[in-house]
Amino acid sequence: MNDTPEHAVIVHFKYGSNDLQPLFELENALENAIAAANAGELDGNEVAADGSDGYLYMYGPNADRLFDTVRPVLESTNFMRGAIVKKRYGPPEDGIRESIVKIAP
Repeated sequence: MNDTPEHAVIVHFKYGSNDLQPLFELENALENAIAAANAGELDGNEVAADGSDGYLYMYGPNADRLFDTVRPVLESTNFMRGAIVKKRYGPPEDGIRESIVKIAP
């Protein structure tokens, strides 16, 4: 285990479809952007059974850098409009600093 704090970028989005192909395409674009910037990793998604909404989970050593890397990809994706992004500056425990950003509608 490394000593680098595990920062997170967690995106909560409205989806409204059971067709996951557009989500998989977005994940591919996010993975490519994150890898090119060496900013962390995309850990996956959770989508409601009815397709109404979902989450994307990304982790890396610097939440701000990771978000700056993925923001253009998120902003260029229709179903990400209005998404709420939580940047967490450390492991998931009490007292860890977080900030919230909204993707422009």
